[in-house]
Amino acid sequence: MAERRVNVGWAEGLHARPASIFVRAATATGVPVTIAKAGGDPVNAASMLAVLGLGAQGGEEIVLASAAEGADAALERLAKLVAEGLEELPETV
Repeated sequence: MAERRVNVGWAEGLHARPASIFVRAATATGVPVTIAKAGGDPVNAASMLAVLGLGAQGGEEIVLASAAEGADAALERLAKLVAEGLEELPETV
């Protein structure tokens, strides 16, 4: 199981627009990914309601995980997106 721990870079946390950006990016990886607050239960990263339900705040640590083939590259890209509060999934890491 590949895993990345990262602090949320969006000041407003994973709410509304940032959550939408993250969910689109997670879906675009083509790899099943989960997201959780540190120490919390993981949820489907491709589900807008699940991601919003986390209530992750800016600066809070989250855990991205996947057991699929190609998970390392996908998680690296998603971690960069979250940590830097980017507007879209980076093409390269």
